[in-house]
Amino acid sequence: MNNAEHDSIRAVQWRGDHLHLLDQRLLPDTEQWIECRDASAVTTAIRDLAVRGAPAIGITAAWGVVLAARQGASLDQALAMLRAARPTAVNLMWALDRMKAAIARGADAAALEREAQAIQDEDLAANRTMGALGAALLAPGSGVLTHCNTGSLATAGYGTALGVIRAGVAAGRVDHVYAGETRPWQQGARLTMYELVRDGIPAQLIADSAAAHLMKSGAVQWVIVGADRIAANGDTANKIGTYQLAISARHHGVKFMVVAPASTVDMATATGEDIHIEMRDPAELLATAGRRTVIDGANAWNPVFDVTPAELITAIVTERGVVERPNGAVMQAVFGH
Repeated sequence: MNNAEHDSIRAVQWRGDHLHLLDQRLLPDTEQWIECRDASAVTTAIRDLAVRGAPAIGITAAWGVVLAARQGASLDQALAMLRAARPTAVNLMWALDRMKAAIARGADAAALEREAQAIQDEDLAANRTMGALGAALLAPGSGVLTHCNTGSLATAGYGTALGVIRAGVAAGRVDHVYAGETRPWQQGARLTMYELVRDGIPAQLIADSAAAHLMKSGAVQWVIVGADRIAANGDTANKIGTYQLAISARHHGVKFMVVAPASTVDMATATGEDIHIEMRDPAELLATAGRRTVIDGANAWNPVFDVTPAELITAIVTERGVVERPNGAVMQAVFGH
């Protein structure tokens, strides 16, 4: 399989004077684009999940700063507004801190545009590196299970965990992919399957609750997921449902890989206990595709991330290399400078 031939999706596109975003809330039924012409529109797109995936959120926010600069708006206000859009994904904070540093160096709108483009280009390059590193860990003919969406839609392109899967398929190391549906927004069903089918990768969708049964069957050798924040000890926040996959994987002797750019590692966060978990509107659980499916008067609890302890992780893969059996000491050695 030719990687470039099967990597055509670019969900975040700078068009010279505005940001062109693929509205991921409407996939796979409709490929509709949003034009963001100011930082407020970018903030709304991030907050309302039109764009999602930690790397893509950071890239999008960087372009939001560019739009504010081009319009002569208050950059401090734009930075604060964008920072508040989503609290868990550290890539958002990392990208905005990088743009803030450029502003402090006296960057004008043109220089900020170059910085945002560099953030986007570097993410794509990192994803291709991670794909090769992660795929090298897989035995030929492996079955893999992934959760949520970590592909081109969630990044600058190619993907993190899905990038490893793409590289693994190309190298003959992945025979079959299983994708969990990922309630309540069904990113696995709507987005990951959308990418896998478009790329011609053999895949099956499973209900989230079928994962342990699937592992017991022996069909899966690796669970491969992304991350929204990795703490200094290797604890990892990712889409809700990841933690239970890690527990099931350990019980069934299945290996567990986290794939994320180094910008997702937050050495200022000591452990997973210190990661703020975003709570979203309970209505997201009470309806499907906008139609209420639960009786009126029912309540719901809707955390959208959970934390997988480092001891349940076989390997963390970033563009800097592979961290096997992560702990505080090895994380400090790789990311502490």
